[in-house]
Formats: sequence, structure tokens, C-alpha cells
Amino acid sequence: MNTPSASSFRKLSPLASVLLASATLLGAAVLPLAAAAQSPAATPSAAPAAPTVRIRGTVVYVDPKKVVVKDRSGEVVSLARVADMPISEVYRIKLSDIKQGSFIGTAAMPQADGTQKALEVLVFPEAARGTGEGHFPWDLQPQSTMTNATVADLAAAPKNVRGGQQLKLSYKGGEKTLIVPPNVPVVTFKPATDALLVPGAKVLINAQERNGTPTALRVLAGRNGFTPPM
Repeated sequence: MNTPSASSFRKLSPLASVLLASATLLGAAVLPLAAAAQSPAATPSAAPAAPTVRIRGTVVYVDPKKVVVKDRSGEVVSLARVADMPISEVYRIKLSDIKQGSFIGTAAMPQADGTQKALEVLVFPEAARGTGEGHFPWDLQPQSTMTNATVADLAAAPKNVRGGQQLKLSYKGGEKTLIVPPNVPVVTFKPATDALLVPGAKVLINAQERNGTPTALRVLAGRNGFTPPM
């Protein structure tokens, strides 16, 4: 397969419009962060980096230079690959594997009482402790959030969430109370290779437009039909 042209990317996928929409919606947040990251010697004309977007879907085709997936809307998205693109296998672990002191990431829905109700929980490997620490909007569902934080304390969930856990999460600048129902997927990840990216594999891809080309920065994938829940 030849590398598609820019016009082919537009035909194959909505990524260009997604990137533009993301830049518009997140501009207020993205631009100050980009400015803060610049050194004092940075020129005023330096453009901020394109926003990173998440593509959830199913692998169609993979080779050493590109990844083609069908996203959740049914569109086919063709992406170039960065050199040495990281690939991670996401796999299930138990709710009981979440311990006091674990560093986790959780997509959740805000509740009327101020708590967060987990949609999924990712327990980071120790080497990845501190990744993306904080609390911010997430695009798994409308109004969903993401909290990357340390489990400061844990207890049984309230009686109306029988069998679940209640976690007190602490991060720089704040804390949240997370309710984890017993049926919510709890996962972690480990390094993987292209062998995991077979046609039909479920993936979450971090992507960015680079030099006008939609580009995959990292791939998280499940094995044997498992869908990365984040």
C-alpha cells in the first residue's frame, strides 16, 4: 500500500476535522500551556504544537510505516507512524489489585454529590508513576473526566454500590473521591510489539497532525478482542 496523499487522508478519515475541532474547543487551554513550555528565547511567531487526539477503533492494516484503523464511527483512518512508535498491551487485572499507594488513571462521570463514578481504572506500572497527574476533561463519554492520581486511602463502596470500592485519590493541587462499581474494568499495561496489532485488534491510538500528516504517536491494544476501556 502506498502512503496516501493529504487529500486521501481527508477521504479516508475525519481526523483533519477532528484535529481542527479539538484545537478550537481546547484552544483556551492548549495555548497557555504551549506558551508556558516555551523558553524565554522562543520567538513570538513559534506556533503551538498540534493537539493530540485519541482514536478508538479496530485495526484494519499495519505495516512498518503506517497504521490503518476503523474508528468508532465506522470511518477508516490512515496514520503514519513515528519512529519506534510505542505499543502497549492493555489487559485485565482485579479490583483487589488496586492498593493504597497505587498510581492510577480513571475515566469517570461526575456525580451530584461531588464524587466520581468510575467507567474504568488503569493501574500504572511503577515505572509510569506520575504520568499525566491531575484531573481534567476526557472524551470517553460526554462530560466524562480523567483523574491520574495516587490512591491515598480505600474502603468499601457505599451500600448502593455493593461489592465495589471507594478510593480517595490525591494529586498535585487536589483530591477526588472515586466510587468503583464491581463490574468496572480494571486494567494495566505492558510493552508489546507489532505482533499484537492483528486485523480486528481493538486499539486506542494517540495521534497528532505532523507536517500535514495524521500520525500515530502511541498505540494501546487489547489481545483476543479485548477493548482498552479508556
